[in-house]
Amino acid sequence: MKINDGFPLLMGFFIGIIIFYLFGKKFILRKYIQLLKKAHIQAKHIINKTGKECDLFKKKKIIQIKKKLSELKSKHDKEIEIKERRIINIEKNIKKKEDRLSKEIEIYFKKNHRLESQIYVYEKNKKNIQKRQKELKKMYFKQVELLEKISRYSSEEAKKQLIEIFQEEAKKKAQSSIQNIIEEIQLTAKEKAQKIIIQSIQRIGTEKAVENAVSTFSIESDDIKGRIIGREGRNIRALEKATGVEIIVDDTPDTVLLSCFNPIRREIARLSLQKLVIDGRIHPARIEEVVKKTEEQIEAEIMNIGKKNILDLGIHGMHPELIKNIGKMKYRFSYGQNLLEHSREVSHLSSILASELGLNIKYAKRAGLLHDIGKVSENESENPHAILGMQIAEKYGENVYVCNAIGSHHDEIEMKSLISPIIQISDSISGARPGVRKNSFESYLKRLKNLEDIAHSFEGVNKAFAMQAGRELRVIVESEKINDQKTLELSYDITERIKNEMTYPGQIKVTVIREIRAVQIAK
Repeated sequence: MKINDGFPLLMGFFIGIIIFYLFGKKFILRKYIQLLKKAHIQAKHIINKTGKECDLFKKKKIIQIKKKLSELKSKHDKEIEIKERRIINIEKNIKKKEDRLSKEIEIYFKKNHRLESQIYVYEKNKKNIQKRQKELKKMYFKQVELLEKISRYSSEEAKKQLIEIFQEEAKKKAQSSIQNIIEEIQLTAKEKAQKIIIQSIQRIGTEKAVENAVSTFSIESDDIKGRIIGREGRNIRALEKATGVEIIVDDTPDTVLLSCFNPIRREIARLSLQKLVIDGRIHPARIEEVVKKTEEQIEAEIMNIGKKNILDLGIHGMHPELIKNIGKMKYRFSYGQNLLEHSREVSHLSSILASELGLNIKYAKRAGLLHDIGKVSENESENPHAILGMQIAEKYGENVYVCNAIGSHHDEIEMKSLISPIIQISDSISGARPGVRKNSFESYLKRLKNLEDIAHSFEGVNKAFAMQAGRELRVIVESEKINDQKTLELSYDITERIKNEMTYPGQIKVTVIREIRAVQIAK
């Protein structure tokens, strides 16, 4: 096939393309114009619709605004009405006050007028009085001159003599009155003090159960004793190392002895040993674990005991370390008397005495509870327990009066308030009552007998009686052998012998009685 044969076909193809382009362009333009017209119509429709909605929204908003305006207007009108009423009331009150003031002014002017008339009368009377005084003065001087002539004494000498006479009489009367007052005060004060102390003791004087420190641990059999000792004594060494308590296992049947000066550590050892025996697993690792848990348990128990006691006594705002030391008192003993029970008793007694004397009860309670706090201190110190307790109380922010009462309850320092002697008295009462401290009945009787024997050892003593649980010694002497002067000497000598030869809490009063009897029989 030749190239010239295909040319017409090619030309026809191009011509067709040109014709399609021309006619297609017109068709597309027509379609585009139609779409524009439709879009224009739709836009108009949307604009019309939006305009209607805007008008409707505008009308709604106008209605809402009018409604709001009417509400505000009514509210404003009400407020204006209330204010107008207030203004009217204020005006009424002002008017009333104006009326009252006008009346008061009127009354004042009337009174003022009366006062002016009274002043005039007063001035007139004053002049008359002054005139009369001058006349009396002249008469007085005339009488003095006449008396001087008659008595031959000048007025100054007469005055001096009179003053000396009156002073002498006044001194005598004053001395007599002062002596009577002193005797009455001494008698009344003594009776009042005795009454207060007796009432305090009666209110707190119940028997207190004396606890004993546990120093033995009971076991069921010797087999358990062997398990406690362990192989080559390793268990008992581990227990002693962990607790700091010496554990004595001897031939005593069913008993293990726990020896330690610290009762808290001894209690930890006892509880730990009890837990180990119940559990059955006794070896060094288990011993350390049980001892640690027991220490935590005792620490928590000590804190709870301290909190419970301060709440029972109504004491607040105390430092946690002081509360902890109070809890430790449960495990301490003084002469066999539980330190916590003793401190509670002193606190009760102090509060009673303070209330009777009108002093601060809160300070008395705190000082009474803390007075022996130095006995539970773990710090080594050469100071007495009272000074150590005062230093601890000062460290944890206690009041100066409380600290002074703690430090001075055994006279280590000077007392600076009335709370201090109250604590000292309460401590003596609590510690000296029979049966409170762990003294056997035989030793108590022996002390009383020793008192009487000391009195009988002196010449001229007829009878001697130890009274008031050994707090007083009454000595009756033979009046023929002992005179009044020797009675005073005898009381002093007996007191010195008691101080040097006996040990006793508190104080002992020695009363020497010399009696003369004249007996005749009428027949």
